Amino acid sequence: MNGAAKGAIVGGVFLAMAGGTAYGVLTLVGDSGDGSTGAGKNRAGDTGAVTAQRATGPVTGQETAEVARAFLAAWASGDARTAADLTNNAQAAQPAVADFRSKGVVTKAVITPGAPNGTTVPFKVEAEISHDGTATPFVYDSQLTVVRGTSSGKPLVDWQPSVIHPQLQKDERLHAGTPASPPVQAVDRHGKELTPERYPSLRPVLDALRKTYGQKAGGTPGVEVWIEPATADAPRRTLATLVEGKPGRLQTVLDADVQAAAEKAVGQYAEASVVAVQPSTGDILAVANHRQDGFNAAMQGRRAPGSTMKIVTAAMLLEKGLVAADRPAACPESATWDGKVFRNQGGFSLQGQPFSTSFARSCNTAFISLIDDVKDNGALPRTAKDAFGIGLDWKTGIPSQDGTVPVTSGPAAAAEYIGQGAIQMNPLNIASVTATARTGVFRQPVLVKASLDGRTLATASRPLAPGVSAQLVRMMRQTAASGTAAKAMAAVGGSDKGAKTGSAEVDGAAAPDSWFTGYSGDVAAAAMVEGGGHGADAAGPIVATVLNAR
Repeated sequence: MNGAAKGAIVGGVFLAMAGGTAYGVLTLVGDSGDGSTGAGKNRAGDTGAVTAQRATGPVTGQETAEVARAFLAAWASGDARTAADLTNNAQAAQPAVADFRSKGVVTKAVITPGAPNGTTVPFKVEAEISHDGTATPFVYDSQLTVVRGTSSGKPLVDWQPSVIHPQLQKDERLHAGTPASPPVQAVDRHGKELTPERYPSLRPVLDALRKTYGQKAGGTPGVEVWIEPATADAPRRTLATLVEGKPGRLQTVLDADVQAAAEKAVGQYAEASVVAVQPSTGDILAVANHRQDGFNAAMQGRRAPGSTMKIVTAAMLLEKGLVAADRPAACPESATWDGKVFRNQGGFSLQGQPFSTSFARSCNTAFISLIDDVKDNGALPRTAKDAFGIGLDWKTGIPSQDGTVPVTSGPAAAAEYIGQGAIQMNPLNIASVTATARTGVFRQPVLVKASLDGRTLATASRPLAPGVSAQLVRMMRQTAASGTAAKAMAAVGGSDKGAKTGSAEVDGAAAPDSWFTGYSGDVAAAAMVEGGGHGADAAGPIVATVLNAR
């Protein structure tokens, strides 16, 4: 596209005034631009959209409007070079803007800015994508922010991939064509269809299922626009469909009713995730996330699980005969290990109470004070792996993390007893821990039965020692009835229920992560809310809602 045509587009923008700030509609119709490098075009400082002299101080409203207008006009016209030069990272921005047309096969685009909010400008993209004579609308909202260049002082668009599309993340690209994996029609254990429209947080799960089972399910691909992920193991994410493919039917072990409850529950809290499993089978009944980044933290997260880890620590101590549910256990106000002092939340202590009460009240010192008697820093990691299946390369059907409990020493080893330090878990792992405590046997969680593709599931080397499962269940029941989980679990119907709370300190965070796990009948669930505070405050109500759904 020549410079005169671009000038006509920019010059022809209708500008209105809102609160003293200019905004308008930038339109390009029928230009198939190729995102060329724009040789001979002026750099950002010569476009007239920014000041000639080096400026300082906050970006003004006028600067915000002018730079946003110029950037969106260049983008709409297919001038990737000019658009990129109006950002603070031209090297990354130029190929992304070019991909919008060349890889995303956009043939028409209308970009409508909204009224700026400070230095942030929202806008709507109304585009048309075309492939082999087939066209379809491509409409979405995004936003950009204008900042002052650190070296030039010029107002520039703060480059983020999400400027081009809100789902784009670092090193991801837009692509269009016929994908390698045909679409799938995922259904739950009862045959009910699972769609991202009805169950929004299942979108990354459904994308991953398509990547793994699309060809096996027997469908045929169509023509789509998708996000190409930054890593080979991540699934493509479809943004628009030009030609419908024929989906193959894929049976999962999810339960639509439990999934619906999980979706509703996590929606009440920011950065929340939950998983429900069936202890008798290992079937995953629900996976839900409510996160800004769209990450499947429920199955792929890696964060310290706080005191929910005490289920595993208690199992290890019970197996060694160092504690018993009904035997008195010391719970002092503080305990010191290798120079580090550990305390109980609120500074409480218990005198002459059985270990079950220390478990129910989440007494840190009752666990840490026994590390001398264990005399083996590898005991907890071995119990986690050998009896609970942690770290055994789970093959759930989609990418997932199976937890880590490394062998450490010094204060870090003591911290692991209460779910801090180097331990990394996610709600799937902790739900499985609860399921194992409930039945005494680890059953690897799955989304799709292994019989579909013949994959080998992880198996623990041994069950829990005789009597240990019964004592864990008893202590979790006490926690749900009169301990730290009582308030949340009061909403769960029936008497066959148990729980464990947790809160995990995170460096630099204003509040700890909230963790909670529980069971009711043949359902075990675990939830995590980043920065949610005490386990019963945020994660607890999520788990209670899920347990009540079945």
